[in-house]
Amino acid sequence: MKKFKFTVNGKEYEVEVKKYEGENAEVIVDGTQYNVTVQREEEEAPAFVAPKRQAPKPAAAPKAEETHATPADGYKSLAPLPGTVMQIYVNVGDVVKRGDKLMMYEAMKMENNFLAEVDGTIKEIKVRVGDNILQGAVLFVIG
Repeated sequence: MKKFKFTVNGKEYEVEVKKYEGENAEVIVDGTQYNVTVQREEEEAPAFVAPKRQAPKPAAAPKAEETHATPADGYKSLAPLPGTVMQIYVNVGDVVKRGDKLMMYEAMKMENNFLAEVDGTIKEIKVRVGDNILQGAVLFVIG
């Protein structure tokens, strides 16, 4: 699967992760296989601050192309669940429409398609195949 190098108390170890499922992993450290339990630190969720409400302004109904407008620096597509990136279907510069498949990822032991939420052009791809992603991580920037 993946190989890593760790230094513990000045000694370097080569670690190969053979299997990683839930909290359990099979690893090989300098040629010796171990079954280990992985403990993750709980990340503190950012505090939610409700936006200030403003009195509604009378305006004409938005045109169809304005209903999914993107901010000037691009729309940031966020991961709905933690998982692993399996396949990416787009490249930087590709034009996408709302509902187009951007990638497939494995979450909760299921393959899930991640779809574009807005129309636009792929400005950035923040992940690669094989990456483990956390809920709320920025995956794509669409401009």
